[in-house]
Amino acid sequence: MIRAFLVWLQTALGKGAGDTAQSWSEALLGSLNFWGLLEGSHLIGLMLFAGTILIVDLRLLGVTFRRTPVSVVSDTILPLTIFGFIFVVITGMGLFFAKPLFYYHNIWFRVKMIMLAIALINILVFHSRIQRTQGSWDSDALPPAGARTAAALSLSAWLVVITFGRLIAYDWFECGKPQPAFINWAEECKVSEKGAVALSGAHP
Repeated sequence: MIRAFLVWLQTALGKGAGDTAQSWSEALLGSLNFWGLLEGSHLIGLMLFAGTILIVDLRLLGVTFRRTPVSVVSDTILPLTIFGFIFVVITGMGLFFAKPLFYYHNIWFRVKMIMLAIALINILVFHSRIQRTQGSWDSDALPPAGARTAAALSLSAWLVVITFGRLIAYDWFECGKPQPAFINWAEECKVSEKGAVALSGAHP
């Protein structure tokens, strides 16, 4: 069902009449300059977002700005973090729109989305539970274990998100190429246009 929607999104949405007509997705991917501008903007927004997250997490770990209350650091950084996140989401959706089927069958993208969900859940837990007691440790050089754990998980999750996002550009694992059965399963290669190809001597 999801894949059928993505096929429509990539090949049919906005497509006019005629053999040379392109869908909006195909037109975006084939654009001379806009695709590169979109990709570059996404990376710049990611640096802003990840950089502000890094500053807050390092403060929660007691590594930097130890004499500055956590609330001062987070309140100062938060507007930039929110702006960076919104910018990354908008540009990321644009990138996905240009190649939805490619991303859908990409193992790196799938793991990235899982880690992104974990990172967002961690943020939700921190703000809804751990931060409730911030008044009692706001000025402490070393916040309590719960806050430090959340910060460590945040750093780890966002590092994985960025790393796997970067790996999407490489075709080490791609449907249609001989690869382990687990990768073919994880990428749902059987239903892709390129199909699932097993390694020599293995079953797809």
